[in-house]
Amino acid sequence: MNQKLAINQLKKINKLKGDMRLAAENWPTDFQTLISTILSARSLDETTIRVCKVLFKKYPNANLLSKAKTSDIQKIIRPINFYRNKTKSITNCAKDLVEDYNGKVPKDYEELLKLPGVGGKTANIVLSEQGKDAIGVDTHVFYCSRYLGWSKSSKPEGVEEDLKKLFPKRYWKKLNPTLVRFGKKYTSRKEKDKLLDEIKKN
Repeated sequence: MNQKLAINQLKKINKLKGDMRLAAENWPTDFQTLISTILSARSLDETTIRVCKVLFKKYPNANLLSKAKTSDIQKIIRPINFYRNKTKSITNCAKDLVEDYNGKVPKDYEELLKLPGVGGKTANIVLSEQGKDAIGVDTHVFYCSRYLGWSKSSKPEGVEEDLKKLFPKRYWKKLNPTLVRFGKKYTSRKEKDKLLDEIKKN
């Protein structure tokens, strides 16, 4: 895949995408960004944002969340998919942040991966929100990247590496929000594929 062509395709997608707020965006602290990103996995962004606003009003930092009762957290985040498992993840994550990082979110990929509930995608999204050059590969990024020929890998990690080779660093943190907004705006696979086919032609 030609780099110039890929960049032009990304710019075209950017013009078609929606403008909805994503779950990891616009929180006042790194801690809230991290927790909202963990909770957003396989859940709607709008639901995650609504739930997190309630959660953070009561537990705005790692210290408070680490001391929260399981039943209280479950009651708040119940609308989110897999809320029981995610309750364990975010409370344990908060405890580790307090014990190992003085309540602050690390700014290093490998350190983020040590936290409960944090995988490669979540770590990269958090780093991106911190202003770092990182690419969070979720289902939307994975699908579009393979459809447009940006990557042939069958694994998210492989897609991430291919995108890093294809796009200059200044585009890395734009890829996830652009492709996710595109994917969320065009939920019909047929409509999405039609638009991507037009982008491939031009």
